[in-house]
Amino acid sequence: MNDYKNLKEHYRFTPEEEEILKSLQPKMAAVADIFMNEFYDYIWGFGKTAQFLKNKEIIENHRKKIKEWFIHLFNGKYDLQYFLYLYKIGEVHMKIGLPTHYVNSAFTFVRTFVLKHIEDDYANKKEHIKVINAIEKIIDMNLDSLTSSYREEELGRFLSLSKIEKKMLTGLKEFNSYINYFLAGALAIVAFFAIGLFLYDIYLLFFTDMKIEEGILTVLGSLLVLWATIELIHEEINHLQGKGFAIGAFIMLAMAALIRKVLIYSLSSEKGQELLTIGGVIVGLAIAYWLVGAKKKQLRY
Repeated sequence: MNDYKNLKEHYRFTPEEEEILKSLQPKMAAVADIFMNEFYDYIWGFGKTAQFLKNKEIIENHRKKIKEWFIHLFNGKYDLQYFLYLYKIGEVHMKIGLPTHYVNSAFTFVRTFVLKHIEDDYANKKEHIKVINAIEKIIDMNLDSLTSSYREEELGRFLSLSKIEKKMLTGLKEFNSYINYFLAGALAIVAFFAIGLFLYDIYLLFFTDMKIEEGILTVLGSLLVLWATIELIHEEINHLQGKGFAIGAFIMLAMAALIRKVLIYSLSSEKGQELLTIGGVIVGLAIAYWLVGAKKKQLRY
């Protein structure tokens, strides 16, 4: 954090803005308790907050620290000691494994709260804009400082690797990207053939001697496979955008293919054994799909 002067220069943070923030401290201190109540309502909405605030003692200490930080945000003195204080907070977040997403989201609340509580205090528009700029800058610098611990930890881990390990890691990441693009292309091909299967079943229904009930069930089965394929492509798009990949989509596609067979075999009295086998597999896949969904829901909340 010896670069704190550069940080202030990059944000064009001026002594005038320091004075503006200092003048806001009495008002912010007066609404600090309101801030704390609304802040806790906000962060409990994250779902996983209880993993980090496990008992009453931790919560009370956390409330005390957050309130101190909030009032300290407007102290008007932003020197090396202040930024070291922020950096240590960031280190604590990193050690307990607090996701940076939670930190970023919490700062959105802080920004909104502060701006809401000063919006009626300035009749002069230019003066109001100056105050808003000062608030925006100090909040962004706080966020920058808090998350720098995460960046330095990731950089430190990378630099600690040997040259061979770095090359292997970089190569594996590139290879993984190519595999993802290959998978996306393969899914597009599967979707193309699923459309072809659906059209072929339509053809069989209208232009062959296939029984109408068998034809309709076959078409419905093909449509189900096409729908599952589209869902799988949607999940792969999310994966390419950096989101997690849903294994449930693969299970869904497998179930769709098997259900199609069940629909076809259900009209034949000679396929009883096959139907029982396929039915058992579908039940197993359904249980696996439910378990994946339950685990995903548990991680979310």
